[in-house]
Amino acid sequence: MDFGENDNVGGFGGQKHGGTPYQQPSHIPPMQPAGPIGGPVGVGKRKKGRGWRIFWGIFISLSVLANFVLFMMLIFMSMAVTFGVSSSGIFTEDVIQEGPRGSKIVVINVMGVLAAERAQDVYQQLKAAREDSKVKGLIVRVNSPGGTISASDQIYNEILKFRRKEGKPVVAFMQGVAASGGYYASVACDKIVAEPTTITGSIGVIMGHFVLEKLLEEKLGIEPVILKSGPFKDVPSSFREMKPEEEQYLRERLIDPAYERFVKVIDDGRDSLTLTEVKELANGSIYGAPQARDAKLIDTIGYLDDAIDELKSLANLEKALVVEYRKPFSLGTFLGAQSRSILKLDRTMLYELTTPQLLYLWTGRQ
Repeated sequence: MDFGENDNVGGFGGQKHGGTPYQQPSHIPPMQPAGPIGGPVGVGKRKKGRGWRIFWGIFISLSVLANFVLFMMLIFMSMAVTFGVSSSGIFTEDVIQEGPRGSKIVVINVMGVLAAERAQDVYQQLKAAREDSKVKGLIVRVNSPGGTISASDQIYNEILKFRRKEGKPVVAFMQGVAASGGYYASVACDKIVAEPTTITGSIGVIMGHFVLEKLLEEKLGIEPVILKSGPFKDVPSSFREMKPEEEQYLRERLIDPAYERFVKVIDDGRDSLTLTEVKELANGSIYGAPQARDAKLIDTIGYLDDAIDELKSLANLEKALVVEYRKPFSLGTFLGAQSRSILKLDRTMLYELTTPQLLYLWTGRQ
């Protein structure tokens, strides 16, 4: 085959039989000569070396940070051990007032909206106090607007059981808000001391639910279909207005019995009040500390030191070591293992949002 006189076949500048030299196309960059062994490094190698330096810099920084976190965790754990752990191993004890360790007063906290988790926490605190033979009495510090009927009653029952089985005095100390279920739990104690600014009372029951009928049908064009085995099976329903007979049904079956239970608990716990007086006060009204004292809902107005002195008097103690139970440092909590999503919309959440609850709760709107 004849390629012609000027055809290049040798590549890379080669030529055939005296033809013109091969000219490399201008769009192809010239090749860089390879450096000798141990000689200067090319551009590509310089970039690769710089990448490794960045990698090792990040690695060392993360190692230093991890060691710092581990060091801080060891400090926290040492502090938890130093402060001491209660006999149950669940709580640490923060000293509020120094005194002989053989005579101990424990502060039990009932805080926030009362639900199943809060009732369990109070149960564990009381269990720890029962297992400690040095405990001579309890102060139940209450700062709660109440909550579910079940949780309020469970806390009340556990406090009452401690008093009866252990034979040791218990004083309620109210701070901030101790209303509805918060007051319900307080009347299980021997005495009630409230700060001057405390809000209490709100004796009664409340139940509410959303009615989505107009939103679903008029705005979204959705018509719910409910099949039920009896006329009261879906009462109350979020998908329709309540009928008068259904409202009466709920009052008789749920609201009135819960209300009567609340009244009985106060009548049993407050010897200074008659049943008639309790019913007059149990209309959902709230009371400031001076009003509550005048109405005999509480015994005295004071602060934590006054509650401690009251308990010492009941327990015949001149001096005592006063401690407060705290949750100890937890590695899982520190690393966020127990954190929960703020908004987790699952079947349980939907049920809680759409199902009415019977509550001993002060909503702040009375």
